[in-house]
Amino acid sequence: LVLALAEAADEPCRPLVVRGAGRAQRTPGTMVNVPKERRTYCKNKKCKKHTVHKVTQYKAGKASNFAQGKRRYDSKQQGYGGQTKPIFHKKAKTTKKVVLRLECKECKAKKQLCIKRCKHFELGEKKKTTGHAY
Repeated sequence: LVLALAEAADEPCRPLVVRGAGRAQRTPGTMVNVPKERRTYCKNKKCKKHTVHKVTQYKAGKASNFAQGKRRYDSKQQGYGGQTKPIFHKKAKTTKKVVLRLECKECKAKKQLCIKRCKHFELGEKKKTTGHAY
């Protein structure tokens, strides 16, 4: 929303709301191809310079049964009373944000880098040639 001042000769100045000045909605990219190696800054105390990093896609680990939230949820669920906490059903997103895991080849320090949403993600695959190939 953008505020503009309404200027009239006999009326006092009051804010006027102008609609339609928001950011344009963009659809997520269909395919993203990322190289398997990337030169980027390593902020580990051993390096503190730009080095080559190995790129992999982050994947969440297996959920532990002994985490505090899981123990609390299980104790709340047992006995009579049915489902005690809400289960999310209204899924609206068709894509997920891709997280890259960068590992420095010199000092083995690891960091994560989030990139935009995309429907299809590839790591270092060759582009398919279109048309006639000699």
